[in-house]
This record gives sequence, C-alpha cells and structure tokens, in this order.
Amino acid sequence: MRRIEKLPSPGNMNSMRYSFKLVSLPRVAFNFFVISICRYLPFFGLKNFLYRRLLGIRIGKGVSVGLMAMFDLFFPQLISIGDDSVIGYNATILTHEFMVREYSRGQVEIGSGVLIGSNVTILPGVSIGDGAMVGAGSLVNRDIPPGALAAGVPARVRRRAAGAVKEESPPT
Repeated sequence: MRRIEKLPSPGNMNSMRYSFKLVSLPRVAFNFFVISICRYLPFFGLKNFLYRRLLGIRIGKGVSVGLMAMFDLFFPQLISIGDDSVIGYNATILTHEFMVREYSRGQVEIGSGVLIGSNVTILPGVSIGDGAMVGAGSLVNRDIPPGALAAGVPARVRRRAAGAVKEESPPT
C-alpha cells in the first residue's frame, strides 16, 4: 500500500488553490527552473549533481535519468533512487497529490538496478524494490517487490524474481 500523509485543505477552496502556502512560490519556481533544465540535459553526471545539490533528491551512483523525465515540483526531496537505476524518457515521479478537500504527500523510493520504462507515472508513497522493472506507460500506484516485472494501468506484477508467472489481483 501507499504510504502517504493525508492533510485537509487549508481553507474553503480546493487544496490546489493553497499550493503556495504549502511550498513558497519562489521555491516552486526554483524547482521548476532546475527540473526544466535537467529535462533536456544529456549529461547524466551533471543532471544528477543538480538534482542532488539543488533539489535534495537522493540519487545513487550510475543513475541514468532519461530526457523529459519530470520530478515533483513541490517536494522533490521526497524522492530517492538507488545505484545504477534507469528512469526512462518522459517518466513522471510525483510525491504529492492535490484533491478537492485534502492533499497528500509521500516518499517515493526506487531501489538499485531498477528500470522505469518511458512514460511511466509513479504516484506518491510507493516503493519499487531493487532490480524491478516497470513497463512503459504504466501507472505505479502500489509497491513493486524486488526483482519483479510490473506493467499496466494500474501496474500489476506480471513476473516475480524467481521467474514464476503470477498476476496480482486487485485489492478488495
């Protein structure tokens, strides 16, 4: 299950209307600037340095973040990526969600040696285990165990590390 902190909207309007009370406008603008530059940088070392030093994202050694990958603008410091992982083209990693009467935030933990395919969306509060693979275009809304292959909308485990084929059933 997702590990998220749910908080009420700070006022009578929908929670997104209060976004700059949660994180200051200058901080969000700075995050947007850094992330926008990094989305186009082809230099993995420089990109990872900027994410680490300027945004507080925990990125391991040898991580490759593909072009156009988008990290959360409000709470990028809640993202951690283990050594030698690959984040595919146009992947989105979110650590917050605005809803009508509440908002939530949660850490996203991506293990070592993980492959995140292109156009994957990862929601707040999930963990992706070491050596897991997430297929292109998937929506990760729950934890993915180590070594598993997960795909789909929402992402379901299609194969476990031992090679046994088993699809998870939806929660009841």
